[in-house]
Amino acid sequence: MADTVKKPVQITETILRDAHQSLIATRMTTEEMLPAVEKLDRIGYRAVECWGGATFDAALRFLHEDPWERLRTFRKGFKNTKLQMLFRGQNILGYKPYPDDVVEYFVKKSASNGIDVIRIFDCLNDLRNLKTAVKAANEEKVEAQVALSYTLGEAYTLDYWVKMAQGIEEMGADSICIKDMAGLLTPKAAGELVKALKETTRLPIELHTHYTSGLASMTYMKAVEAGVDIIDTALSPFALGTSQPATEVMVEAFKDTPYDSGLDLNALCEIADYFRPIRERDLESGLMNPKNLGVNIKTLQYQVPGGMLSNLTNQLKKMNAEDRFYDVLEEVPRVRKDMGEPPLVTPSSQIVGTQAVMNVLTGKRYSVVPEESKNIFLGKYGKTPLPFNEEVQKTCIGNEIPITCRPADLLEPGLPKFEEEVAPYKQQDEDVLTYALFPKVAVDYFKYRDAQKTGVDAKEADTTNKAYPV
Repeated sequence: MADTVKKPVQITETILRDAHQSLIATRMTTEEMLPAVEKLDRIGYRAVECWGGATFDAALRFLHEDPWERLRTFRKGFKNTKLQMLFRGQNILGYKPYPDDVVEYFVKKSASNGIDVIRIFDCLNDLRNLKTAVKAANEEKVEAQVALSYTLGEAYTLDYWVKMAQGIEEMGADSICIKDMAGLLTPKAAGELVKALKETTRLPIELHTHYTSGLASMTYMKAVEAGVDIIDTALSPFALGTSQPATEVMVEAFKDTPYDSGLDLNALCEIADYFRPIRERDLESGLMNPKNLGVNIKTLQYQVPGGMLSNLTNQLKKMNAEDRFYDVLEEVPRVRKDMGEPPLVTPSSQIVGTQAVMNVLTGKRYSVVPEESKNIFLGKYGKTPLPFNEEVQKTCIGNEIPITCRPADLLEPGLPKFEEEVAPYKQQDEDVLTYALFPKVAVDYFKYRDAQKTGVDAKEADTTNKAYPV
């Protein structure tokens, strides 16, 4: 049975990763974050989430920053606080499954560069896609936290989540995260889920949610009362909307209760004051879209996570189709059902979202099928919770035969090939991993890096991926 002794709730701070990923498409630079690091380090967080997710891709593609150098810089600054990253299972930080040797090496290098906690999830909740990363984290002596990608639907019963938790514990994970990407977890459901998991496993349980539907703070209250150990929050300038509940608010809410976090509200407010001008600038420039700041209870119907919402708005803006935003949101659940009702989290969220955009803008469903959609139907991302819509699957893959094994079992070791291809640009061991995940973007960045060192005019060396927030 679960331990029913009341205890202080621990807090993981997300302002250096998920908060700005959800609200400004991951465009905060290392330079903007650094002045806050020393003060963040003194707060007493359980961990600071500062890496992984979309930070790696965005740093290279839009900011022309080395994400590995960002991590090393954070590690130097955070002397007392654990650093946490988000890791997409067999997809690492990319958008497709990678060979086991690449996954293992990425975990090793993440640990050696400063990561203490690796939150590992799979976009389909296929446990087969988590085992390699968990084993590698165990070997590197970093915390392997495995996430349940929480969502709603026919397949997702309480028994489903309990069985997943049992499988996660058997796998060798050190903790479990309920990862509620779209703010779908209601207060009542949170209490029931946490209670069931506490009766199933002795692993610490963390809850991660988004404020999109307006329920998140109440959900945290009920989850903590039910025994959840850790909650994810964001300092107020980058909280709410499609981000997390505000750190200061949750600290105050639990003050003078058995769950009191013990964190200093005045110190938190001082750090928030630093980030507030950045928020105001991003609102004024349009980088922070007001559409992503309000409450949208329809997210319970669309089940669209925060990062996906901001990406959809950016995508439609570039295509001069912002007026089709709600048409696309209504198409998302239909596409999701066709694809076996997967959770919507990277990369499944991008795949479902892009297909929904194509279906709406072309006016004919599945007349345009991106390669990633095809690969979902071919089983190349793993097993979906429910069967596919067979008619749609046939339209998308024709006579090709889907696979049923773990996708990575069909992949040859990749590091030797990547090492050979990156050799002309390599300046550090980590460059091979940067290249493995994002070959073209990596080469563009490597050229930019070389130009900086040789003094070539940056404009002459620049590439198609501009180093500006867009």
